[in-house]
Amino acid sequence: MDKFSRRSFVKMAGLVAAAAVMPGFSSDEIKKAEAKEEELTKAEPGTGGDHYDAPQGRQGGESVVYFTRDLSAAGLLKLYEKIAPNITGRVGIKLHTGEPHGPNIIPRPWVKELIAKDLPEAKIVETNTYYQGDRYTTEQHRKTLAINGWDFAPVDIMDESGTAMLPVKGGKWFTEMSVGAHLLDYDSLLVLTHFKGHTMGGFGGSNKNIGIGCADGRIGKKMIHAGSESEQWAMSKEMLMERITESSKATVDHFGDHIAYINVLRNMSVDCDCAGTTAAKPTVPNIGILASTDILAIDQASVDFVYALPEHYRHDLVERMETRHGLRQLSYMKELGMGRDRYVLLDCDHGEKPITLADAVSKVKPFR
Repeated sequence: MDKFSRRSFVKMAGLVAAAAVMPGFSSDEIKKAEAKEEELTKAEPGTGGDHYDAPQGRQGGESVVYFTRDLSAAGLLKLYEKIAPNITGRVGIKLHTGEPHGPNIIPRPWVKELIAKDLPEAKIVETNTYYQGDRYTTEQHRKTLAINGWDFAPVDIMDESGTAMLPVKGGKWFTEMSVGAHLLDYDSLLVLTHFKGHTMGGFGGSNKNIGIGCADGRIGKKMIHAGSESEQWAMSKEMLMERITESSKATVDHFGDHIAYINVLRNMSVDCDCAGTTAAKPTVPNIGILASTDILAIDQASVDFVYALPEHYRHDLVERMETRHGLRQLSYMKELGMGRDRYVLLDCDHGEKPITLADAVSKVKPFR
């Protein structure tokens, strides 16, 4: 986060969560952002991004979410096989490849084995960043990819040669979203996500991975974070969650049945992988890997796993999610019809038997 320029950050809507950690902002500027944030949040009654809705209070149908405690290449392969039928033709693997030397990203050997064994023709897909840093230009981005060891498969920086517009159906902020043009080159998308906290989004799951990660670095990401000039210093946390989700919906709708999701609940810092080596050390125990063909179900299950932990384990990440109103991502996905927040959790370590959250986390050990 220290690599944001002052000018770039102001364009990112003056979000209080980021302003508070950015060098160079005066106390008056932060107070101004806080006052505006309070005003805007009060104007958005009932959205609820700052409080958790427990599973027993949810309604509607159920989706399937697969679970393994096996945090290894073998565990990743085991869960991919459960959702593999949806992934056909030309395949892109959307993951966060991280800032230089990022300590918490999904281990490269896991992804290397997945590609070698099950997806030999697939490409890793990414986009450049909106903030100034080591992935801001394609040239900088490729240097960072080399540093981080993403050299065993082709990496397609999707906005390297332009952008494309995808429709946003049913949104209240967008009618279309600008994405990396190469996204349209793929028949299927595997969304492979390191689940963790996020300074602005509260948490980064599958929704954020594609909502921010498929939007191109100059147009799409600006649409999400800054919008028009009149919206600078005038975007609430709830609004940001909704805009991220509408961007995600554009990609979800584009791929239809040919998109699937894996969330890796490991090294869950309160900070995103975009923080690189400055990310806070994880305090949440490692949990396992989840997979689903329902984006809401997998992100909801990931959040539910965190809340199912004892309070002293979950405290830091829960605080990050709630103070950033990140849970609005979940409720807005449901409002947009992107999936179900009720699910059956199947334990793939024991013959795909249904398992409760309490049983699933009963053997979790504290992070080391």
